[in-house]
Amino acid sequence: MKKLLIMIILMILPGLVWAKGGDRRITFELNDGPGNWYRNANGPVAGLGSLGVGTPGVEVVFTRDDSNTVHTYTSLLYPTGARNMPFDTDPQKGSESVTLRTPGLYVFFCQVHPYMLGAVIVDDPNTEGLDLGETITLINGITVPTSSDLATRLLRGFMVLTEPGNWQNFSSSDPWHINYPSVPVRITGGAVIDLATVLNARYGNDTALPPLLTPSPGVGEVWVNTQFEKTANKRKPGAAAVVDATNWQVKRKVFLPDIEMNNPHNMWTDRDQNLIYVTEWFDSKLTIFDRVSGQFIDRIQVGEAPAHVMTRVDTDQLHVSINGSDRNESVVELSPLAGGIERRIDVGRPGPHAHWMGHDGDTMVTPNVFTGDSTIYDFVRDGIQDIVPTGSVEAHPIATGMMPDSSKYYVANFLDSTFTVIETATGTVLKTINLLQNYDPVSGDITGPVGGLPIQTPVSPDGIAMVTANILTDTITIVDTKTDTLVASLACDAGCHGVQFGAKAGGGYYAYVSSQSANVLQVVDIDPDGDGNPADAKVVGRILLTSTANTASDDTITAFDGMGGQGLLPIPVVYNGWVQNLPQSWKNQLTAQQLDPLNSSE
Repeated sequence: MKKLLIMIILMILPGLVWAKGGDRRITFELNDGPGNWYRNANGPVAGLGSLGVGTPGVEVVFTRDDSNTVHTYTSLLYPTGARNMPFDTDPQKGSESVTLRTPGLYVFFCQVHPYMLGAVIVDDPNTEGLDLGETITLINGITVPTSSDLATRLLRGFMVLTEPGNWQNFSSSDPWHINYPSVPVRITGGAVIDLATVLNARYGNDTALPPLLTPSPGVGEVWVNTQFEKTANKRKPGAAAVVDATNWQVKRKVFLPDIEMNNPHNMWTDRDQNLIYVTEWFDSKLTIFDRVSGQFIDRIQVGEAPAHVMTRVDTDQLHVSINGSDRNESVVELSPLAGGIERRIDVGRPGPHAHWMGHDGDTMVTPNVFTGDSTIYDFVRDGIQDIVPTGSVEAHPIATGMMPDSSKYYVANFLDSTFTVIETATGTVLKTINLLQNYDPVSGDITGPVGGLPIQTPVSPDGIAMVTANILTDTITIVDTKTDTLVASLACDAGCHGVQFGAKAGGGYYAYVSSQSANVLQVVDIDPDGDGNPADAKVVGRILLTSTANTASDDTITAFDGMGGQGLLPIPVVYNGWVQNLPQSWKNQLTAQQLDPLNSSE
């Protein structure tokens, strides 16, 4: 009777829609977003558009709905010991299904686009409360009680990432409110709790957003892929927005509605800093436009879900990682100025994401998301030098960052929340850095710097620090590269995602940090006192990314202004190897140290 009463109450809650004709089938429509990338075809449940509730034996169907690229249908977490788990598919454009029989919480994601999330609660009708299970197991084997901080932190992250109403809007004076569903759930030991009450108690709510901050000037521009912005004249979201680093104003947004630029994700430029190369991550294209005017130049078919693009310093050729590839020839090489595809490079693995190119043009390293390893590619002998394991097969290595002399590089293992430090010349693993070493996943106690689910992770041009955006903990972690130790973590905004370095006016460097679920750009001074020790790094800027009356644009924003920050491109590019090739007009704005970062770091 209690169970029936709870079900009746849930059914009449505002915004709560149960599967039509019963709860024996849940269909997720994967789409190009933003927000409910796994969209429940039957409508939101408890206000969550990417959640479904069924009873044991429910069939979960994954299908694509107006999505332009491939996806995987992969179990991220599930009740420990659940039948038919773990579940995974190759990157594809078809439909799949799985039957869930064990009560508890299941979360599915796309390995190509890992913030695409859909959740299912399989509820035993004979128990009180919606069943989350005794324990959950993550795809990489970590098992924790559903009462644990890690379990509820993951639930909270799901609610923030997938629901635009829960994103941080810094253009409003209202406090940040997360709409936690007030529903009874059954957790470890059979305890029945109100989910909203627990989440509010652990993480708070209606919190004041940190203030906007204007830092001292930088050099040049900072381009940000505000990937979730929607506009009047195209169906697909996303822009390339540019902030003037001399006055911190948003001066242009490029949407390219005539070509339906789709989820622009990551950018780079040519040697003269005249072109913007941008990957369309939910499509198959590399798009090129003029940096100054925003005028479209070309759009090249490169392969499914292109993720990152960088140039080779000695030739100015482009290299694009094909994240959705199911073949080993998964990096596309294009001629200088993106004149055309020259070849597809075999890196020995499918699906790399954020690769990095060496300072002398000799080396490229890739993080291979499907296979838990990293490829070192040697351009001198034009072949694979090594493929280095970075953890479990399910570690999901997602990004790399290389020292300015290419001596070693770092791989961010997304699902393991670790870094693998690798000697480039030999492929030797030098160290594994655990970002959760100061975190108790059960109690939630934090005793030092912490990061979880790391994404972009470049090394500063002077080589003193590796800076990483962490999407689970919403922190910016700082690693001292001399000792390869975690020395600091700074508060980040919701959905912390991207990092790149640019020049600070008068010397030194800023790390620019983007966030998916917030409409600001953060600016981090990695060495405020100039002593070469990054332990005192601090956030010195928080810049609103919304358009103003002075922002030039080729379309009219209709939703999510400034939201979806992902790839970043500071111009001029000041990494070692690239900075030496800048036009003189850009060199004139840099210090001697910035023009020669390798020697200054020795």
